[in-house]
Amino acid sequence: MIDDHSSSSLVVPASTQDRIQGVLSAAVVLVMYGDYQCPRSAAVYKLIKVIRQELTVSFGEDDLCFIFRHFPQAQIHPHAQRAAQAAEAAAAQGQFWSMHDTLFAHQQKLENGYLVEYANDLGFDIPQFLKDLSKQVHIDRINEDIAGGIHSGITAAPVLFINNIRYTGRWRITELMAAIVATSH
Repeated sequence: MIDDHSSSSLVVPASTQDRIQGVLSAAVVLVMYGDYQCPRSAAVYKLIKVIRQELTVSFGEDDLCFIFRHFPQAQIHPHAQRAAQAAEAAAAQGQFWSMHDTLFAHQQKLENGYLVEYANDLGFDIPQFLKDLSKQVHIDRINEDIAGGIHSGITAAPVLFINNIRYTGRWRITELMAAIVATSH
């Protein structure tokens, strides 16, 4: 999984502009570049959710900050870009994380009709959601995430950065947890 020519550090620093769970001042800031249609991105996100729960129990709420950035790989995942736009349209209604979780949970069903169904189930303002999607209101934000990822040497999702350093270990909970804990203390 290690690219020889890839950068090992995060070029675009974490900021309040990001989609954040936790606080930016946390001991560990975990930045994930992901693709909603990518099975590995979904698997990594599941690992991170478990790790966040465990660390919150052990160390408290402010120990780990999680940031998600979009890196849809349109050439292999035709619905990833639209799903990212749906997540951002959800963010405009204060519901980014609920849509984010829904998209990863249902990544086999990301066609437009399903996106509207999820928005409806989550109680969104549907006319606004549809307008945001049809006018591609949030495409610039997604493209900024992609550009930042490319500057950091990313060629495919998922990629994680732990305190700005690219994680190159294995995608297993024990290894990832160990890397996060080692960074935090």
